[in-house]
Amino acid sequence: MHRIIREYQPADLDDVLASWESATRLAHPFLQEDFLEQERHNIPNLYLPNAETWVIEHEKQVIGFIALLGNEVGAIFVKPEFHGTGAGKALMDKARDLRGDLQVEVFEANTIGRQFYDRYGFQPLSESTHEPTGNRLLRLQFNTAVT
Repeated sequence: MHRIIREYQPADLDDVLASWESATRLAHPFLQEDFLEQERHNIPNLYLPNAETWVIEHEKQVIGFIALLGNEVGAIFVKPEFHGTGAGKALMDKARDLRGDLQVEVFEANTIGRQFYDRYGFQPLSESTHEPTGNRLLRLQFNTAVT
């Protein structure tokens, strides 16, 4: 498998949205369609312009991305057909190499994401309610000194 991680380019938008959409529908079946529509609008218009985003390519096709806001992982999504192949870990390794200690928020009901973060070594930090959806959020942290 030939994979590279590189900086996001505007031409990647359709592939980034496809990665987000397919992974979101798998991991977040509890989210309402109107919220997903708003997020689909926010990704190119709000999130990507304000984040440092990296994509992972498999055979020259973008299969996932990670968006960083300082040491916060604002988003990490990999197309479901590439789950379990090391693509998500490679993206997180890139974030760790760039930022060291990391934090992320994940919906409590997102068992796929929670298992991924747990395997990576994230630890619970706090809990809150995601105001737009009413779902429980877990804030997790990864400390490079602990691993």
